[in-house]
Amino acid sequence: MTARPVPALTVGFDLDMTLIDSRPGIRACYLALSERTGVYVDADLAVTRLGPPLAEELVNWFPAEQVPEVADLYREMYPEHAVAATPAMAGAREAIEAVRAAGGRTMVVTAKYEPNAKLHLAHLGIEPDVVVGDLWAEQKAEALREYGAGVYVGDHVGDVRGAHAANALSVALTTGPCDHEELTAAGADIVLPDLHAFPAWLESHLESRRG
Repeated sequence: MTARPVPALTVGFDLDMTLIDSRPGIRACYLALSERTGVYVDADLAVTRLGPPLAEELVNWFPAEQVPEVADLYREMYPEHAVAATPAMAGAREAIEAVRAAGGRTMVVTAKYEPNAKLHLAHLGIEPDVVVGDLWAEQKAEALREYGAGVYVGDHVGDVRGAHAANALSVALTTGPCDHEELTAAGADIVLPDLHAFPAWLESHLESRRG
């Protein structure tokens, strides 16, 4: 991808368990998928390991050759069952606004199917400047580099790897399936408890850059 002209600050955010608490909606969608297909999916277990692409979860419940078709069905059912049930994570809107207040640009880079990611953000009134879906772990570096992101915020070790692949600062949150120890071991540059802590960190980060 060709790099684009960017403002002095571009910050990328993951979506699931970073900006949105997608567990209730995804759980509801898996339950509906089970009812539709007649195949048992442990929805409570599935929502404890959010982050990787959908196919990596579905292969635990469906034969591999059926996964592409089931994934398409899941994505088709998703808006009805998952969007309204999914709240914003605490501090999500404030984190986006903190970047804007600093004169920066925000982007969301997620493994989630891009149209469904956009539905979540529109439903919650969260308006990043750029949304890119269907990218996981190191693949996220494609979009981060294209838009010149210097910081990437996520909750999974895959997000840490994506940030590093893009030569971006990795800010990791312990709001998802990975704890502080796992995120640190993966090489996160900063580990925060949640997005409430992000505006103060960003202010400190920008001050140190100016200094």
